[in-house]
Amino acid sequence: MIRSELVQKIADENPHLYQRDVERIVTTIFDEIIEAMASGDRVELRGFGAFSVKQRDARVGRNPRTGESVKVEEKHVPFFKTGKLLRDRLNGKS
Repeated sequence: MIRSELVQKIADENPHLYQRDVERIVTTIFDEIIEAMASGDRVELRGFGAFSVKQRDARVGRNPRTGESVKVEEKHVPFFKTGKLLRDRLNGKS
């Protein structure tokens, strides 16, 4: 599902809301999650999962084409861990 499909589904299920308001709500939620993660916080949505940021240390990598050693800088990457309810529903458990 992409963002526009999510907005459309929410708008369809809530006819009392304008689509532009639903778009603003979805954008605000995503922006808040991004801001929290950018400041190093963890975002937990009960029953769905938790978003966090993991740090990858600097290392020496290898260019697969040439075999040449390449320095890879330290970086932060987003990480998502599913919640128990989501995991159970994906595996057919109610």
